[in-house]
Amino acid sequence: ADLMTMIERFGDPRGRTATVSWAHDPSYLKPVSVAQSLVLLLPRFGMNVRLVHPPEFALMPDIVEQARENARIGHASFELMDDFDAGFVGTDVVYAKSWGAMVTTTYEAEDTRLINKYSSWMTDARHMKSAHEDAIFMHPLPADRNVEVTDEVIDGPQSAVYDQAENRLHGQKAVMALTMN
Repeated sequence: ADLMTMIERFGDPRGRTATVSWAHDPSYLKPVSVAQSLVLLLPRFGMNVRLVHPPEFALMPDIVEQARENARIGHASFELMDDFDAGFVGTDVVYAKSWGAMVTTTYEAEDTRLINKYSSWMTDARHMKSAHEDAIFMHPLPADRNVEVTDEVIDGPQSAVYDQAENRLHGQKAVMALTMN
């Protein structure tokens, strides 16, 4: 559904850049599954991927290695970055998502301390202005407004979150139809 949304907006995704960015959200310790799925999927379709996160919020090493291999096979790039501001520069897709520091710690109190250390990692209009003019904002929802992303961005003209949610519905219906036969 996420890739479908990108294709609807841009056509052929090859050569486009997607920034998968960690987002501050202390509401609860969230899994890494969305970020890991995106960095595995998008390079296979020729998209350049930037994985932007604080050092303590790395993804599983074997997933990162597979993402690099998928980028090689897909003639794309895969870049790790820990500079939140730089991750937005010249990107076509900003995909914000919070996840826990599961590779760094298994202690909830330490994870919460690390999350709060990066409270400035919120997508706002200033950051979106450094992306391409036609860049889109994506989030798997529900988003914690004015924590992960400002209202101005998620409700603004660059937001693709409702198209993304609709596409997820169609994808889920297709899976149901295939499994009910």
